[in-house]
Amino acid sequence: MSRPLLLHTGADRADLAATLQQAWDTGQTVAIAAPEEADLLGAALPAQSPPAWGAAVVLGTGGSSGARRWCVQPLAHLQVAVAGTAQWLQAINLDPAQLELFNPLPLHHVSGLMPLLRARAWGAELRWLPPAWMREPERLMAEAPPGAPDRAVLSLVPTQLQRLLDAPAGIRWLECFAVIWVGGAALPLALAQRCRALGIRLAPCYGSTETGAMVMALPPQSFLAGAEGCGPALPHVQLRLDASSGALQIKAASLAMGMLQQGELQPLPLDQGWWSSGDQAELGAEGWQLLGRLDGAIHSGGETVFPEQVEQRLLELARAQGLPVVELLVLPEADPLWGERLVGLVKPAAGIGAADAALWQSLQTLAFTLPPSQRPRRWLLCAELQRNPLGKWERQLWRQWLQSQPASQPAQEP
Repeated sequence: MSRPLLLHTGADRADLAATLQQAWDTGQTVAIAAPEEADLLGAALPAQSPPAWGAAVVLGTGGSSGARRWCVQPLAHLQVAVAGTAQWLQAINLDPAQLELFNPLPLHHVSGLMPLLRARAWGAELRWLPPAWMREPERLMAEAPPGAPDRAVLSLVPTQLQRLLDAPAGIRWLECFAVIWVGGAALPLALAQRCRALGIRLAPCYGSTETGAMVMALPPQSFLAGAEGCGPALPHVQLRLDASSGALQIKAASLAMGMLQQGELQPLPLDQGWWSSGDQAELGAEGWQLLGRLDGAIHSGGETVFPEQVEQRLLELARAQGLPVVELLVLPEADPLWGERLVGLVKPAAGIGAADAALWQSLQTLAFTLPPSQRPRRWLLCAELQRNPLGKWERQLWRQWLQSQPASQPAQEP
């Protein structure tokens, strides 16, 4: 047995992919994190990988507890999802082996890892796209044009899709794809309508790290015909609703082994093989509609974010630097580009007011040590901010307070 190999995605993705394959070929477990989370993941890993893990990957994921969690996915489980996706493509008359798979997503995100596995299993062509290029549509057209519109496939999150639609070159580039899987966050209705009017072949989908990425996807033909939602289950998946909560439950051979907690594997909680996603859903004529989270997590820019984790980290950093912060709370608000973004509420020490530019600049600097989806878009002074007698936040109360405040500070792009 050996310790899982820890990689971070600050390196070249082609080099990372080669290292991944070498490790998996020897039956090793590989842990992948964003550079800013590598230390957190490293601390969560066991000293040695249990033999039962075999060739596997450990990726960050969300959950209802409010803490960052690390999901253990055996390679064999992910390969089940790869096969199910191939069947979905064949059902819409696409040959997986003939595809060009365009991937602008990072390898520490399950949707960024799966194109690598799909390409290798199907013999398809994989084209890496630097994430920064998604802000440069002219460059995409010049340096990454699809070879054939009837075989080009792309995976995006809604934030990236919106940015591309804001530029004529981005629209022209999107029009070149046979399938554009869009997931990671809810697809705004206005964004879907615009893509439909332009004839852009979206395939809204839903999945998670725990499920091995997609478990449902709407065929682009159905999308263009006006269907909403995320379509039917993929061939390798069974879906149902929990009778009491309305939570979407999933049964599939692609489900993860479990989560790491203090170096120990906690098996995924299953009810006779069914896993509860924490998302509320309903089944319609064209497939499944996702209605929202049942817990406190939010989706921002394709990432699952836990406000409790963010505020705890920011408060720790603020106090470590001696900033005059008594309390700090982060809450979500709607954002047309990201889906949701966080806003920071701060109770400063006595004598510190809204005009104290040094404090707000310091908080903004601290926020930039976090991943973009976790950075508060703006900060508000809230002198009355306090927890309840049990030491907990009454979040609904403070959401109402936030809604009563003018949006005086524009969102700042990270």
